[in-house]
Amino acid sequence: MPTVTNGERPTRMRWWIVSLLFAVTAVNYADRATISIVGTDLARDLNLDPVALGYLLSAFSLSYVTMQIPGGRLLDRFGSRLVYLWSIILWSLFTFLQGFVGLLGGTRLAARTLYGLRLLLGASEAPSFPANSRIVAAWFPAGERGTAAAIFNSAQYFSTVMFYPVMGTITHYFGWQYVFWTMGAVGLAFAVLWPRVVHAPREHPGANDAEIALIKEGGGLVDLDHGSAAGGQDFRWSDLGRMLSHRMLLGIFLGQYCINVLTWFFLTWFPIYLVKDRGMTILEVGFVATLPALCGFVGGVLGGLISDALLRRGWSLSAARKTPIVAGMFVASSIVACNYVSAQWAVIFFMSLAFFGKGVGALGWALMSDVAPKTATGLAGGVFNTFGNLAGVVTPIVIGYILSATGSFNGALVYVGVHALLATVSFVFIAGTIRRVELRPAGR
Repeated sequence: MPTVTNGERPTRMRWWIVSLLFAVTAVNYADRATISIVGTDLARDLNLDPVALGYLLSAFSLSYVTMQIPGGRLLDRFGSRLVYLWSIILWSLFTFLQGFVGLLGGTRLAARTLYGLRLLLGASEAPSFPANSRIVAAWFPAGERGTAAAIFNSAQYFSTVMFYPVMGTITHYFGWQYVFWTMGAVGLAFAVLWPRVVHAPREHPGANDAEIALIKEGGGLVDLDHGSAAGGQDFRWSDLGRMLSHRMLLGIFLGQYCINVLTWFFLTWFPIYLVKDRGMTILEVGFVATLPALCGFVGGVLGGLISDALLRRGWSLSAARKTPIVAGMFVASSIVACNYVSAQWAVIFFMSLAFFGKGVGALGWALMSDVAPKTATGLAGGVFNTFGNLAGVVTPIVIGYILSATGSFNGALVYVGVHALLATVSFVFIAGTIRRVELRPAGR
């Protein structure tokens, strides 16, 4: 991999790009999680029982999943920069509008309106993670891709560290409506910044020829959004069928579903668990929840660094990517230990340990950058995210029914922990050897 081209050293614009992806993704996850941090107060004001709240918590994921494949196709058709910009604008607007639902009082109309806005929020966020993966595939050589993907993926944990205390404080002192208004305004500010910073590698004024050469020779898809590449190939249902019948891809897709069961427990029921089962106030939750999130953030970055280091040491791509995943998911299964401790510090310790492990093992997006077909990177990312976020539809509802039937979170934590172990089965025994997939020759 070159370090100097025509006497100039490579710039490092790719790291500025992934830093912006990190920041935007943090806002993205905060907007998803707003309803969980305000859930206790909101459920009281709108007269929602656990089952109804579970359905409301799943609304985002229902439309998010439904729009993954269309969103991926839009990325292949129009490129990451434009589609992502409109995604940021729309999801920020729908977040802002949720704050006005309180004006309708505790009526069915209020609950239905909020449900509809959550559906629109999910649909507008659908292209975001496939776009992140696509941008990393274009901007990073293979030897740095695991770290880059881990950075933007770890934003889900940093989002909690940064925004949960803020949202908890706003809810406590001003009311839950102000959380939605604040986060919507933050997102719109990023929409102004986005087109000024993000460009394709060859078009970016801050990236020199040496950096482009480094990326390209290392396997980066620097022309992914150039000319006809941005238009992609014509969509064929057969491409989707090949992805779903490809054993390696199917193993990765199923593994991501299992990993995201942990993610969506954390984004939906976790703050409510701390209030209802552990007796904390919403203000306390806003600060206490940052510790597991911080551990998840550290684990997420560490997982990417370990994977890339193993790859540079000569490990195969399969071994370098799977080793952190398997180890991390075994650690994540320790979430079940919360059922056997009573002290609040012990609960937070095991939650922190579990989310550290989940962070280490959350390398699915690095894998997609490694294996997605060059002619359908957006579509592949959309299918991958569809599987992953089906967990966001199923998990909140299942936990709602578990709570309704048992009155306890014990069964919910077992449900989450078992899925951590199932993720290892999927990556080890189904996915097999990791390699880039070619669905059909270019131009056909």
